[in-house]
Amino acid sequence: MPLIQIFLNVLIHSSNYVLIGISIALLYQTTRFLNFSIAAIYTSGSYFVFLFLRIFNFSLFLSIIFSIFFCVLIGFLIELFLFKKIRKKKSSYLISVLTSFGVYIILQNLISLIFGDSTKSIRSGAIKEGINIFGARITPVQIIIIITSIIITIFLLLFLKKTKIGKAMKAVANDAELANISGISSDKVISISFAIGSGLAGLAGILVALDVDMTPTMGMNALMMGVVAMIIGGVNSILGIVCGALLLSLAQNLGVWYFSSQWQDAIAFVVLLIFLIFRPQGFFGKKFGKANI
Repeated sequence: MPLIQIFLNVLIHSSNYVLIGISIALLYQTTRFLNFSIAAIYTSGSYFVFLFLRIFNFSLFLSIIFSIFFCVLIGFLIELFLFKKIRKKKSSYLISVLTSFGVYIILQNLISLIFGDSTKSIRSGAIKEGINIFGARITPVQIIIIITSIIITIFLLLFLKKTKIGKAMKAVANDAELANISGISSDKVISISFAIGSGLAGLAGILVALDVDMTPTMGMNALMMGVVAMIIGGVNSILGIVCGALLLSLAQNLGVWYFSSQWQDAIAFVVLLIFLIFRPQGFFGKKFGKANI
């Protein structure tokens, strides 16, 4: 495998990890628990496209737009009718995690029940070899994945830094009680975080499905890779998540080059363990007293 192909593969995989990693981080920052339901929303994005594209015969563009909208709506409704009530009861983070895992199981099984367990495709046209770049290959969809990830990352950095809502999200992430005292509604901010995070997760699932097809269980592996990228980079840093995704993807692709593809997940968790032992706050994270994952 030429080095340029490894470089391109790293960009492609890390672009996927960045999108799901940021979506997980946005929810974690404001709620302080790992939300498994985002894995089901990730999967739902691609299956909504399949529904609108293959069943209702919408165009691919409209199918993607409607799919992202419904992912945002699902995330918002889950927050409104489940997690908001859990917060009001001041339940432990463990209850929130278990609830999110239950939501994931329910949504995944609904997808399996409606669409079946076989691999589905939303790709159209003949499968092509890809564009030749100095002996390496990359497809137009993969180029779109990379460009989309870069644009969204830049947009979110500006959104969190420059907008009133973005600053409010940062305030809630730092201290929800202090934010409430200052006149910021933490419930409203968390709902917005759920909506944005769900939309990002749905988009990430769509882009992956356009590249490599989809199955009802695809979300859990994506969630785990996103969590690893988030922890490596630092929970509170988008740039850190980008660096974490690049390092994770580099380690996996080098592992595939030297060993085989079956070692990808093992390599990811070896990298995670190294960071948990030697730098648990990640690249750009700050040391903290206690956090619940």
